[in-house]
Amino acid sequence: MSLAQGPHSLQALQARYGERHRWLLLLSVMLGSMAAVMSSTIMNVAIPDMSAHFTLGQSRVQWVTSGFMVAMTVSMLTTPWLLSRYGYRRVYEVCMWLLLGGGVAGGFANDFPLVMAARVAEGLAAGVVQPIPAIIILRAFASDEQGRASGLFGMGVVLAPAIGPSIGGVLVDVFGWRSIFFMVVPLAMVALWLSRRYVPTSAPGGVQADADSPGLDWIGLALASVSTLVLLNGLVQLRGDDDTVAVALLALAGVGMAAFVAWQRYLLLPRRHGRRPGSGRKGQPVRQAPRGPLMNLQVFGHRHFAMGALVSFTYGIALFGSTYLLPVYMQMGLRLSPSYIGAALLPAGILLAVTIAAVGRLSHRMPPAHWVSWGLALLALSFALMPLVHPAAGLALLWILVILGRIGLGFILPSLNLGAMRGLPKDLIPQASSVIGFVRMLGGAAGVSICAIVLEWRLAVYALSTSGQGGADLRAFNETFVFLATMTALALLAAWKMGEAQTIAKKD
Repeated sequence: MSLAQGPHSLQALQARYGERHRWLLLLSVMLGSMAAVMSSTIMNVAIPDMSAHFTLGQSRVQWVTSGFMVAMTVSMLTTPWLLSRYGYRRVYEVCMWLLLGGGVAGGFANDFPLVMAARVAEGLAAGVVQPIPAIIILRAFASDEQGRASGLFGMGVVLAPAIGPSIGGVLVDVFGWRSIFFMVVPLAMVALWLSRRYVPTSAPGGVQADADSPGLDWIGLALASVSTLVLLNGLVQLRGDDDTVAVALLALAGVGMAAFVAWQRYLLLPRRHGRRPGSGRKGQPVRQAPRGPLMNLQVFGHRHFAMGALVSFTYGIALFGSTYLLPVYMQMGLRLSPSYIGAALLPAGILLAVTIAAVGRLSHRMPPAHWVSWGLALLALSFALMPLVHPAAGLALLWILVILGRIGLGFILPSLNLGAMRGLPKDLIPQASSVIGFVRMLGGAAGVSICAIVLEWRLAVYALSTSGQGGADLRAFNETFVFLATMTALALLAAWKMGEAQTIAKKD
């Protein structure tokens, strides 16, 4: 019996559970995504302890986070091929086993290289898992249910990073840095159990996974991996004293990305010209590309998706940059204790989850691009007003601005993927989901380094011009927040264009 007709095929599960199945499937992948997101965000609280344990500098230990980010960013591009070749269940379960194994191995590791290997394994799994929920929402749910499904999924996924650092801080204080690795294990185990019940063996669309499908684009994967790694290294080098190395690395990253795009275009040439075997001269078959492209550039031919991808990139810079900047600002600029910061950010994180759920239920009342635009406007406003915060005036304004920014994020998260991908041909949805996740994470990985570069630059400027270090800190942080506000405003322009493109597409 084929996988497409077996007891765990999409058709069999739908017949067994009826209308409930799509919600049970969403719950299953939501828990896996929560495990992936938690493993990506919680490690920062353990960096100082790990640095002391392994007697390594901050920059070397920071690669525990950077290595994870690089692995996660690049592996997102492999999701469509993996799902097509092996189906939902097998891919999803392998990812959960990687997360579980990485958590256990990292928790028991006594050597830093083993810790790094565990983090890279977790990053690979997290990257493959993250595009899957968007594919399921757009394929399994009707258009009037997609906002509600996105809101429910977003609420669950956001709770992980909202609650994780607070719990993680307590665990590190009580049990040490190893406990951070073990936090992902229970979620991965529950996700594995749910996958055995509700995740189908078939590929997207309910078709049978095809082991004879075109091979993975290893050349494209290598180009994307090397370019991303060199780009992040170049950005890190900008924070050092040798600008020549940084410029060389960034130039090499640019060349690598250009080569990646050229290779992807080459692999698409037979499809672009509509040629098929047997259509060449004198009945000779036309040579086909040996494999499908890692990133199908045809998705950028849809203007609303192209604008959505631009929003996703700049939004990634703002989101991950602010996630890095806010705790550092509270600790260095406002002199607040780490435990106080974690407790103070927790209510804003919970409010973010509630906002996502509410926006998901109300999403049908406005086009997705409008929700994204309002969210970006609130987020930009929260950054732009940060210079008004001063310790002498109390911290009430700070919490108001943090909550305002989280409400803005709650408007954006359920709507961005829907706005960018709704209306795309169904066969492009898996590719579109992985691409938009890739550009968001690329923006996020770059955003952390860019914010650190801007902050260190302004701190250095004020260190030369002032003797009061506290005032210099605050001014440097305030100008970095203004930079984030500017980046978010640029994303707002792209969101407007995304809405215009969707309107034109509907008229056509």
